[in-house]
This record gives sequence, structure tokens and C-alpha cells, in this order.
Amino acid sequence: MSRIETIYPADRVSLREVGLRDGLQLVKKFPSTEAKQRWVREEYAAGVRHFEVGSFLPARTFPQFVDVRDVVATVASLPAAHGIALALNERGVNEALDSGVGEIASVISATEEHSQANAHRSRDSAIANIKRLCEMRDASAHRPLVNAAISMALGCSITGAVSPAEVLRLVDKCLEAGVDFVAIADTVGYAGPKQVAELTRAAVKLSGSKPICIHLHDTRGMGIANASAALDEGARILDGSLGGLGGCPFAPGATGNVVFEDLVFLCESKGFATGIDLDQLIAVRKILREEMPNEQLYGGLARAGLPGGRTAKAA
Repeated sequence: MSRIETIYPADRVSLREVGLRDGLQLVKKFPSTEAKQRWVREEYAAGVRHFEVGSFLPARTFPQFVDVRDVVATVASLPAAHGIALALNERGVNEALDSGVGEIASVISATEEHSQANAHRSRDSAIANIKRLCEMRDASAHRPLVNAAISMALGCSITGAVSPAEVLRLVDKCLEAGVDFVAIADTVGYAGPKQVAELTRAAVKLSGSKPICIHLHDTRGMGIANASAALDEGARILDGSLGGLGGCPFAPGATGNVVFEDLVFLCESKGFATGIDLDQLIAVRKILREEMPNEQLYGGLARAGLPGGRTAKAA
């Protein structure tokens, strides 16, 4: 069995909690290192195994990730836990490799306009960057997984509608560059279930034996419906953030990622075992309320509790 099959088994759903990275992009106050470590450990105790832990970006610009190595080490200390971190250039990749993180993520924009506005480089340059990342992975001692996320894949904050054919072309280019898998990101929450289903189906077919990850935002309230559509079309890796934390700097009014707790409930209700205890998971929200009291937390499950009269431990 290959390493990716061990970490992301094809016969089950893998849910990645991205609150520690994507969830902290826009917060005004962020948790202490000790609180982040408790966040990881308590989610792990609840059954979570995949954690996006931060970014290897300049600490001057992104101080919320200055302790990313500490969080990487915390995840690495937990049996069968898997850490993911973002790196966008060669300096960041070298730091990520040195940290021993289990997976490095990079990003390419679905549209040329967004690529230039967001990263000040062309999509061809972004593909070359991903290819270089894969070469550095191959030359490294521990060979982390590499994934490439295609941002704005279901609608762009600059150009609006995005051609599915263009997204699939980029999926193919990323696979050709050597990534272990591709993530399809509805970065600004444009899409509905039909669009997500069609693109997921095509991406899964194109990707063959490699998995497809679906990364959704809940800007327009479609996050859980879109996740359900993606599951129906063969996606087996999905992202969400605790309490729905997050948001995109290029989407005014965005309410963050799909709520991780609700995503777990969706999967269980559709017959996909997650191994995650929902009561324990919801209780972890206490850390967010203590550390970031002014951040709004979302989630239907935390608000209403589990069916059958059970009450969530923390709202």
C-alpha cells in the first residue's frame, strides 16, 4: 500500500480540519501556541486525524503562523495523526521540509486575473512552482505528500464564472507536475450542488487512482449541500473548519469554511463512518470561545444538538 493510500484510504472518507490554517486567515486575535496544541490534542481525542496546521509564510505578515513548527510537532507526536501546511515559494517549502510536516500544500488560481492579483504571477509560473515543489519533495529525506489546490475553481471573485474545462486542464497540469493529489476549492462560495457535482465527477474521472479533495466555503449557505453532492460523485477527502472559522480576503461578507462539525454529521448521516465523536468535537469549540471571544462561530449541530434529544456539550 502506498503512503497516500495509508493516509487517505480510498474506501473511506477523510475529513481534514483546516481551522488552524485557513480558519485563522482573517481573525483579529489568534490563539496562543498552547491553545493551538490543546485544540489539536482535543480534536485528536475526538477522533480527528487530519489537521491543516498553518502556513510557512513570512511571520511579519502572518504572525498567526509564527509557531507553525510547534503545531507540526504536536501533530507528529500523535499516533496516526497527519499534518498539512501551506508553502507558496521555495523558501517556504524548505522550511516545511525541515519541519517534517507530513504534507505540503500549494495553490494555483483557476483564472489568470486572480493569479496576478493574488500572487503576482501567472498560472504557468504557479505550475512551475508546483513542479519545483515536487522535485524538492523527491529529493527530501521524508518525502511528504504534496497537494495542489485550485482556488476559485467554481467561481472567481474577479471574473465571475469559471470554465470547468479550464479547471480540469489545471488539474491535469498539476498531476503532470507530480502532485499526489489535487484539491478543488470553492474559495468564495459561489457554487451550488449541481455545479459541484459536475466538476467533482469530471475531476475524479481525470484523476484516476489519485484522490480528489473538495474544499468548500459557506459564503452563500451552500457548503453542506455542496459537500453532499461531492460525496455522491466520488470525492473522499473534504475540508472544513471548527465552528466555520475562516474566510477569504477577496470575498467581502464571506462566512468562512464549511462547518467541520456539520460536515462530520453529514458524512455519518450518509453512511460514511468518520470515527469522530461529535459530542467531543463540539466541546473543542470552548477553546475558540476562550481564545477568540469576538469571533463568530457557526454550526447547526452545535446550536440544535444531536437528534434524539442528545444535547451538544458546548455551543
